[in-house]
Amino acid sequence: MTKLPETPLLDQVQIPADLRKLEDRDLPGLAREVRDEMIDAVSRTGGHLGAGLGVVELTIAIHKVFDTPEDRLIFDVGHQCYPHKILTGRRDRIRTLRQEGGLSGFTKRAESEYDPFGAAHSSTSISAGLGMAVASDLAKTDRKVIAVIGDGAMSAGMAYEALNNAGALDARLIVILNDNDMSIAPPTGAMSAYLARLASGRSYMGFRDFGKKLTAYLGKSVDRAITRAVEHARGYVTGGTMFEEMGFYHIGPIDGHSFDHLLPVLRNVRDNARGPVLIHVVTQKGKGYAPAEAAPDKYHGVNKFDVITGAQAKVKPNAPSYTSVFAEALVQEATFDDKIVGITAAMPNGTGLDRLQEVFPARCFDVGIAEQHAVTFAAGLAAEGFKPFAALYSTFLQRAYDQVVHDVAIQGLPVRFPIDRAGFVGADGPTHAGSFDTAFLATLPGFVVMAAADEAELKHMVRTAAAYDDGPISFRYPRGEGVGIEMPERGQILQIGKGRVVKQGSKVALLSFGTRLADSLLAAEDLDAAGLSTTVADARFAKPLDHDLIRQLASHHEVLITVEEGSVGGFGSQVMQFLAMEGLLDHGLKIRSLVMPDIWMDQAKPEVMNAQAGIDRSGIVQTVFKALGRSRIVGAAG
Repeated sequence: MTKLPETPLLDQVQIPADLRKLEDRDLPGLAREVRDEMIDAVSRTGGHLGAGLGVVELTIAIHKVFDTPEDRLIFDVGHQCYPHKILTGRRDRIRTLRQEGGLSGFTKRAESEYDPFGAAHSSTSISAGLGMAVASDLAKTDRKVIAVIGDGAMSAGMAYEALNNAGALDARLIVILNDNDMSIAPPTGAMSAYLARLASGRSYMGFRDFGKKLTAYLGKSVDRAITRAVEHARGYVTGGTMFEEMGFYHIGPIDGHSFDHLLPVLRNVRDNARGPVLIHVVTQKGKGYAPAEAAPDKYHGVNKFDVITGAQAKVKPNAPSYTSVFAEALVQEATFDDKIVGITAAMPNGTGLDRLQEVFPARCFDVGIAEQHAVTFAAGLAAEGFKPFAALYSTFLQRAYDQVVHDVAIQGLPVRFPIDRAGFVGADGPTHAGSFDTAFLATLPGFVVMAAADEAELKHMVRTAAAYDDGPISFRYPRGEGVGIEMPERGQILQIGKGRVVKQGSKVALLSFGTRLADSLLAAEDLDAAGLSTTVADARFAKPLDHDLIRQLASHHEVLITVEEGSVGGFGSQVMQFLAMEGLLDHGLKIRSLVMPDIWMDQAKPEVMNAQAGIDRSGIVQTVFKALGRSRIVGAAG
């Protein structure tokens, strides 16, 4: 077993109050120890590595300068919060990251008072921070609020909405823009640091406030003219005119790995700032760990790995991943139809659209972290006769629901929605689980809602979506590998609203929507062994429902169980509504609807989560027996 790194400075720091007792000269050594601790921890658990390595110095500097948790520190997304967790009383549990019963991979209010706001979706920190800053003003406290946001997260409109509002309110809010792609501007060495210290100092800020008060006597137009002239002049030297125009006082860029740069600026802002301030900090993803620095993705998300070599543990798949099956099927269909285009919101690798980008670069669009824009952009393409596939994770599609309703569904535009990460997602927990897409899409008139039971079905659904032009259509599939089924060379076009019977029986009917089909078939084996002849059907569609199939199952079986890896209100609710309206519940049919439970389930292995939810093989069998009033299984195999 790898020997744990020696950490004499870190051993003195249980909480940030301990960190504040250290001398400034000790902080570079502390940063090295925090980095070593984090690398060792993530090597054992897997997780997000590069982003956290990039903000070690920044995290230490913030906790050193500000009085957390009384002062509020909000991390955007939370990928970079591991150093923060190490420094805020959670070091003893850091090797439980993203494990069942362990620490969340993101900030989480229930986990620590040092996490004032939970963040796992992007671009929320400025809005939340503004709310806290206004609350502090209303409560007449002197609390400081610091929101850390990455340059990637700044591609979302929500960040600019918050900046605009904060500037208009002249709120006491500190925004730190963590530019780890050098996508805006690099720091310019000693001169940049000097200018940042000068601009954040008491003299300059005091003179600026005095000038505002003086020109107020001369009228707003003169005030605006003088202020703009001063800020534009400063902008030529230090940059930041756009943020100044939005009402923020801009400082930087500064080196985010230099305590000599960070500490004076943060202290000046803490002591002198009266309105909204934006500090532009440039950092390097993966900083301090050579394999991460050299990797193209800077080790953004990693499996367990060898600390010495950086080699990640490879899990040999039994079958291709659903994402890769979708990617290859989409490329295949795109070769037959030049109207097919792909759209992703900053997740080309995660959604598989990087494959389309390789083959048809002009027909693939990464719009940044901007799901709302992605959906309406797709609607515009569809309105002009193209066939857009807006590939989003289920949890991120939620962010664009108004656009799905207003810009796509009401207009009946044929936007295709491949929905990845449907259902439980394991280590990422409730923030990234694909729980609600079936429920919120199946309520929309004219929407076709599909779910793939296996890899072959996914190929069929890609081709079906490509061929369907009568309105919006979606198909969902989970994270991870498929079931290992033989796949066709090319998918078939499915008949809209028609399911299939996979196994015929006579007493119990299991109606599965999506990848619960495999467990339904295993449950059927157990039920057959217990003397309960079982039919298994794959619904394929939650909307439109296969009415003939459901009537047949309801009329010729004593028990009907619907099974899905989605929330209440989804497929099972659609089936129940149909049965009620048809009067098929009036004749003694025993029907049960198995769904994800109405709670936020913390991270665990997906199979564990499915078992806890009661939607696995055993849960299905137990539900059948309870419906029949039998308490145990006799002669079953499982």
